[in-house]
Amino acid sequence: MLTHHPSLLRPPILTLRFEILGRRPTPHAFRSATVAPARPSAPPLRLRPVRAAAGGASRVGGDGGRGAVPPPALGAALLGFARSNFLPIALVTGVILGLLDPTLGCLAHKCSLAKYSTFGIFVISGLTLRTKELGAALGAWPAGLYGLVSILLITPFLAQFVMQVQLLPREFITGLAMFCCMPTTLSSGVTLTQIVGANSALALSMTVASNLLGIITVPLSLAMYIGAGAGVSLPTEQLFKSLVTRLLIPLIIGKVARESSKGIANFVDGNKQGFSVASAVLLSLVPWIQVSRSRSLILSVQIKALAVAVTIGVLLHFVLLAFNAAMLQILSRLEQKGESVFAKKEYARAVILVASQKTLPVLIAVVDQLGGALGESGFLVIPCIAAHINQIIIDSMIVNWWRQRDQQFINAK
Repeated sequence: MLTHHPSLLRPPILTLRFEILGRRPTPHAFRSATVAPARPSAPPLRLRPVRAAAGGASRVGGDGGRGAVPPPALGAALLGFARSNFLPIALVTGVILGLLDPTLGCLAHKCSLAKYSTFGIFVISGLTLRTKELGAALGAWPAGLYGLVSILLITPFLAQFVMQVQLLPREFITGLAMFCCMPTTLSSGVTLTQIVGANSALALSMTVASNLLGIITVPLSLAMYIGAGAGVSLPTEQLFKSLVTRLLIPLIIGKVARESSKGIANFVDGNKQGFSVASAVLLSLVPWIQVSRSRSLILSVQIKALAVAVTIGVLLHFVLLAFNAAMLQILSRLEQKGESVFAKKEYARAVILVASQKTLPVLIAVVDQLGGALGESGFLVIPCIAAHINQIIIDSMIVNWWRQRDQQFINAK
């Protein structure tokens, strides 16, 4: 005969507590009491998981707490993605902010923030520039010489093909053709070279030399490929002063600071990632200010015409990247003795990045000096602004791909 209804059965530990309250023990309860000490301890500990699960806030995984918690894992993945793609994210963010609200960007332009950012970039370049990189750059002079030939003589030849494209307003095509004739960027190529770990001294030498020689070659290229009757000339004194004050002087300041104090050199070498992030932030200020300044003009252009011009600029940059990479491969196979300087990764990457980019400030100086001889100044500059921003974003993605591939190679060893 059953002594308890099935619905009233209790776990042994609860039966023990019930009997302590004063009810006369039965044989069944006595047996439960003898087993109870071997059971787990207090009931609240047994009920905690039930209450937490009911509230939906339990942090215990289905495997008893050993599993990974999804939110922290997702946060770590997002943080890792942001770190590995910081430069393109910063550049795209600057463009978006400039289009959404140009107020701060225009204020930054009035305060000459772009000049200070370039100054800061080259101070960092000097701080991170090692003396052995200078010696290596001198030893890689054939790679540097090819870079100069590509920047000043070969790539301007593309301008005559760009001029064959039919697009209205015509200034879009003329501006892109002028962009082909410009020297390399003042800061972008050097910054990207540093981030990827290539030879920054070689990148610096090509940057300085191409911009100095560009004072002579740019007017000749513009007159030859675009219009001899336009009276093209460059403000030589102004450009030279800009190169000295915004590039050479800050570079020397950073290099002297590094060589004068071993503590500074050790600090910089121990915080390379932090200095790379600082350079990326300073570099992202340039497109932000440029887009903010030209926002009203950009929005006034027909979307279709602007899209075609932007596409041409992107294709043009891919052509330069492919051409320079292919030429370095060809030149590396021509040398038979030892490993060619064109085949070494630290030199080849520096040449590809620097020789495939074109500078915007020099173009703006030329357009201002022309005074409308080749068309509306604003329309000449708009596609070049887009091309300048796109080339930095594309190259930053290439740099990130190079870095990830290098890391995979290191991990595979």
